Amino acid sequence: MVAAVLAWRVGTPVFYGWVALELFICITRGGILISAHRNARHGDTTHTDVYLLLTLGWAGSVGYGITISALSGDWIAITMTCLSAAAMVGGICFRNFGAPRLTAVMVVLALGPCIAVPLFNTGWQLWVIGMQLPLYIASMTMAAYKLKAMLVATMRAERENDERARRDFLTGLLNRLGLSLALAEAAMLARERGEQHALLYLDLDGFKAVNDTRGHASGDRLLREVAQRLCALAPDGSAIARIGGDEFVLLLRIGRHMDPRTLGERLIADVGRPYDLGETGEVSISASLGIALIPQHGQDMADILKAADRALYLAKSGGKGRWAMAA
Repeated sequence: MVAAVLAWRVGTPVFYGWVALELFICITRGGILISAHRNARHGDTTHTDVYLLLTLGWAGSVGYGITISALSGDWIAITMTCLSAAAMVGGICFRNFGAPRLTAVMVVLALGPCIAVPLFNTGWQLWVIGMQLPLYIASMTMAAYKLKAMLVATMRAERENDERARRDFLTGLLNRLGLSLALAEAAMLARERGEQHALLYLDLDGFKAVNDTRGHASGDRLLREVAQRLCALAPDGSAIARIGGDEFVLLLRIGRHMDPRTLGERLIADVGRPYDLGETGEVSISASLGIALIPQHGQDMADILKAADRALYLAKSGGKGRWAMAA
């Protein structure tokens, strides 16, 4: 709008060219932005690099307007372009503080030409602009870097808090919340892609006796050792959780080379190997296992765990160190 008003006021080719440049950049950016929103929904390219180049072009256009206004000697034109540029710089810094180098280049392109204004006017007082603007540009760039650092620190803290909320503090495995999110994703994949998943519900036989006779420290160490063995045996991409005192869950995708029953037998055998608990000596326990399938035995956490729990009860009823499949 400023370019159009000044082109009408001054009426020279350089101002008409400025209007044309502003219109080209505005229309092209708008078209790319609309196309990017549409392409993003379909997973196509969004031409982000072109949009960023046009953004720099827009900042340069602001600086060009200041330059031709200064050359025109029209104080109304100079006032309008400089005030407009100063207002835009604030928006540039706060809108793009996540990319401080981009912000710095845009500020230089938009305000840098203001430094040349005293060269084309006789008022010596205008040289103050030449001294202030480099400091202003530097301070705004530093502010953008500081804001980015604050944003990154906040995002990292949120991510760490979110991760802690999903993890069991003792073993580092998922907790119930983390398992529920993994189950929700597995159910979605079952519906949309027809994938099958298995949930293996493992309960330690004899853990309570270890915890009672050798102390909680030994019990905690035993749980961590069990967690490490489960992680070592679980296929890549599996979700492993501790949802109770001595209850563990493995959630995995069933493939051509992944039979949950075979894995269940390996888990029972590996968990049953002796454990070295340090000062309290060596101990042996066993494990019982219940297996439920997604989506055959349900798709939400309550149904799947209930089916696996029934299978676990069936396995325990036949003795320790056994597994059973949900009916």
